[in-house]
Amino acid sequence: MPTYQYVNYSWDDAKAASLDPVGRLIYRSNILGADQRITNTGGGNTSSKLIEKDPLTGAPTEVLWVKGSGGDLRTSTRENFSSLYQQKLIAMQSLYGSRPDKGLKSQAEDDMVGTQAHATFNLNPRASSIDTPLHSFLPGKQVDHMHPNAIISIAASKNCEKLTKEIFGGEMAYVPWMRPGFELGLAMQAISKANPKIQAIMMGQHGFISWADDDKACYTLTLDFIEKASAYIEAKYAAKGGDAAAFGGQKYATLDEAKRKSTFAAILPWLRGQVSKEKRFIGTVQDDAKILRFVNSKDAARLAELGTSCPDHFLRTKIKPLYVDWNPQTEDAAALKAKLAAGLTAYRADYAAYYAKCKHANSPAMRDPNPTVVLIPGLGMIAWGKDKSESRVTAEFYNCAVEVMRGAEAIDTYIALPQQEAFDIEYWLLEEAKLKRMPAEKELARQVIIVIGAGSGIGKETAHRLVKEGAHIVCVDMKVETAQATAKEITDKHGLGIGVAGTGLSNCGPALGLACNITDRASVRAMLDDVALAYGGFDSICVTAGVFWPSDTTGHIPDDKWAFTFGVNVTGSYIVGDEAYKTWKEQGLKGQLVLTTSANAAVAKKGSLAYDTSKAAANHLVRELAIELSPLVRVNGVAPATVVQGSAMFPRDRVIGSLAKYNIPYTEDEATESLVKKLAQFYADRTLTKAPITPADQAEAYFLLVSQRLSKTTGQIVTVDGGLHEAFLR
Repeated sequence: MPTYQYVNYSWDDAKAASLDPVGRLIYRSNILGADQRITNTGGGNTSSKLIEKDPLTGAPTEVLWVKGSGGDLRTSTRENFSSLYQQKLIAMQSLYGSRPDKGLKSQAEDDMVGTQAHATFNLNPRASSIDTPLHSFLPGKQVDHMHPNAIISIAASKNCEKLTKEIFGGEMAYVPWMRPGFELGLAMQAISKANPKIQAIMMGQHGFISWADDDKACYTLTLDFIEKASAYIEAKYAAKGGDAAAFGGQKYATLDEAKRKSTFAAILPWLRGQVSKEKRFIGTVQDDAKILRFVNSKDAARLAELGTSCPDHFLRTKIKPLYVDWNPQTEDAAALKAKLAAGLTAYRADYAAYYAKCKHANSPAMRDPNPTVVLIPGLGMIAWGKDKSESRVTAEFYNCAVEVMRGAEAIDTYIALPQQEAFDIEYWLLEEAKLKRMPAEKELARQVIIVIGAGSGIGKETAHRLVKEGAHIVCVDMKVETAQATAKEITDKHGLGIGVAGTGLSNCGPALGLACNITDRASVRAMLDDVALAYGGFDSICVTAGVFWPSDTTGHIPDDKWAFTFGVNVTGSYIVGDEAYKTWKEQGLKGQLVLTTSANAAVAKKGSLAYDTSKAAANHLVRELAIELSPLVRVNGVAPATVVQGSAMFPRDRVIGSLAKYNIPYTEDEATESLVKKLAQFYADRTLTKAPITPADQAEAYFLLVSQRLSKTTGQIVTVDGGLHEAFLR
């Protein structure tokens, strides 16, 4: 087995032998994509030229199986690969050659992508990639096109062609930057015909492509080239002083972890509001040693301004990041906000000028001019995306860009893609068409919603309901274990998404579990700060937490339990709303607060004095907070009748006590589920609808109130009680 220092060798002969030819291609793709040093998320593509039976003639024919448009090599399956008649693709060369408008940036290039569909084999629905000609026109039966940081470091160097010869000798040829497509495929074909011994080509500003006739040999060859490039770069890097001298050496010192956390928490909601003027964004914070080495360096400002080089990178990170020249040792958070505000204004103006300078007559309208990457000395990086997965991938891609700059500066001088070339990729009509084909965003997409009491009952059901509509859910409970259990249920069902940047809070997916005591203001603030660190901020809060303390035989509860009941059911909701409003004001984005009251708030009865009066107070708290928090935040309440199913307030002993209280027959050894069902039906029979009220019924009300379906409703109590006439408005 070959040994490598800079990449992982993962080929398993036994595994490969058990697969059919297409399965072997998928296997090779997955193990290549699993190593971030070989290619980035969603980047690169692989292919195999295989002999298949023509479904019409039954004759053997050569078919190109190549990773199609979209998808990620690491997770690709057979459905991610397009299949095309190889000879039909080759025949298209004459079609392209006959066009008077053929050339690097002509309409002919885009037209040829659509023409590839006519070469589809066996009605495969997967759209073929713009890179298909590269794989078809090269001589190898197996082709790998990868985006390793080490190779791109060479590709993004001022003297790329010279370095390619120096590092690889005659094993790798060179082609200057060309946008992927038919012209580049023809150029590579000409290079390979003129140099039949080569098995790889360095693609200026982009990456590299390698080929062989055997799939294992192709895989090994790909690793060999990356290993050689990495070894060369690391030797030069060490000779120049290594980490101590990286990016011109250190200019600023890193703040300690506690100070970084508090500073991020202080600026993130405000910054989220600033970059979300057009559409809301979700953030990912990264402050590991590598990114801090870069943002703290003397050359960070210069290199950041140049922008990224590889097209795969800047499609996520935009033409360049926003670098803020803030001194963490002498300036405070207020100064940082001021510099960020000025930087954002300048960035938007720069982006508009870039668009105006580079646009064509048929270019799509200018996209959001806000940065997706923000770099701050002493703190690290903040990446933004439409959801947590995208912001993590954006962070990952800029990490790749930093590694590329490190390597290029170690061996030569880093250069970025010219602005016009970058624009033609970013605003490529084919990319625009791909964006338009994407499904519409879900109703609560780009939203972060905190559900307090998510460990059980109504809160758990609400968390599951809201995530289905695209929301990111922060599951909060007194016990972190129950909060995390609900968050795990969500991520197990919906996935963590892609991207690997960050650790801890930064590396969460669509759900996060946190502990909080809502009667303790410091605990509430700590929880809200953690939400900011995880997602950049939040949009809505649903408080479903509540307590019911059972009375003794006289109908009384101890005085401390009276205070406890009001503390959770009233004061806790007030503290949450009051503390959250500070963050909502910082963000400047409209939000929603939904509290849980109860039908008991309007129905006087014996045996639940503290609970019922606390819920009556909660009803009025909704109205008071609606006034206090307007117009930025809408405040409403949900008033359930008794929900027994799944409720933490109805343990077995309370269910039995209630059954005895209402003279409902039961046995001591009866299953809890049966007891709950009996009690729930008893309560249902007291309502007009005669149906048990479930947590799902309540969750639907929370969804309506945090959505924009009731956007003009505030200060109201929505009852979900099955029609309890005693609670009718009077």
